[in-house]
Amino acid sequence: MVSKTAGPRPAKPPLAADRIRKTAREMFYRDGIRAVGVDAIVNEAGVTKPSLYRSFSSKDELAAAYLRDYDAEFWARFDAARDAHPGDPRAQILAYLSGLGQRAVQNGYRGCGLTNAAVEYPEPGHPARAVAVAHKAELRRRLAAMAAEMGVDDPEALGDGLLLLLEGAFVSSQLFGEAGPAGRVAQMADKLIQAHLAP
Repeated sequence: MVSKTAGPRPAKPPLAADRIRKTAREMFYRDGIRAVGVDAIVNEAGVTKPSLYRSFSSKDELAAAYLRDYDAEFWARFDAARDAHPGDPRAQILAYLSGLGQRAVQNGYRGCGLTNAAVEYPEPGHPARAVAVAHKAELRRRLAAMAAEMGVDDPEALGDGLLLLLEGAFVSSQLFGEAGPAGRVAQMADKLIQAHLAP
């Protein structure tokens, strides 16, 4: 009997739901959620419209899924900066902001997908807005907690100041591009932190 050695198995093609999710993420981020129709997503993903609706009950739910994925990506970067500087909240936030400053001046950067969604969907009950608001509330809470770890007198004020710098970087990057002020966000944050630490 001849033994057959099995070679490497070919990778399984991504499931339709995965292709839809990946395609929607790219298109929603680049063009905005409202501007991208379901037909464009299924055409780009190479799937059928029924397959989209089997996986996501509506475009709104697909948008919320995109934002939940974006939220997870954001916290992965944020937590990596934190983990690189254990016990040093100032270095943690500055490390995250240094990375943001580099990304924010690259061609094709469109700011924060969660911020963009909050602007696109002002109506309080929209699923996409709900994900964005929950994310921003958690970011605000974490920044205030990091400020408190720094020992400043008014951690909420410093946390809010850092949040405003972050949001300013997200938006100004879309206005000014490579030469814009977003590239200096870590430098500005360091000055703000120092001002709060000064007696």
